[in-house]
Amino acid sequence: MVFESTSIPEVVLCKPKAFHDDRGYFMETFREDLLFDFLGYTVNFCQDNESRSDFGVLRGLHYQKPPYAQSKLVRVIQGSVLDVAVDMRKGSPYFGKSVAVPLSESNKHQLFVPRGFAHGFAVLSEQAIFAYKCDNFYNPSCEAGVAYNDPYFEIDWLLSSDQVLLSDKDASLPGFKNASYFDYNQNLYSL
Repeated sequence: MVFESTSIPEVVLCKPKAFHDDRGYFMETFREDLLFDFLGYTVNFCQDNESRSDFGVLRGLHYQKPPYAQSKLVRVIQGSVLDVAVDMRKGSPYFGKSVAVPLSESNKHQLFVPRGFAHGFAVLSEQAIFAYKCDNFYNPSCEAGVAYNDPYFEIDWLLSSDQVLLSDKDASLPGFKNASYFDYNQNLYSL
């Protein structure tokens, strides 16, 4: 497994190695020790989630506030998506900046999204099955989000506005200036 920092160093692109033969393929999708070696801290994943979505579905941008902030390790099992992480840590040199990477069943890449970031994805294939690990449990009272199309972010979701399919909840998320922020100087992993 190869790890690469993105334009926001805490957001990490993970490239598992797939071993192919005439029967199919095998790959390790997660190794705690290798992730620790790259990050320098342990991420204790405790919940796995999976969704299936059709072309144009955009889920996000979501996060959970402390004490239920979450890191995520996300991947695509079937299809392809544009995956996006936005730095919501006020005081960070990357505050309000985003990372966008294509994740697909063919490239098998994963994205590690640390605590303090909003996360979302747009489905670019006919359908996509999206799976992710979380290092904290879902808690509806700590749920938060920010509008995917806030012009401040300048994110090209690779979909036209008439192709985007949102849930009612995602359609009503606040803009960046009215969103909840994390404190960059607070250790989100000690909460």
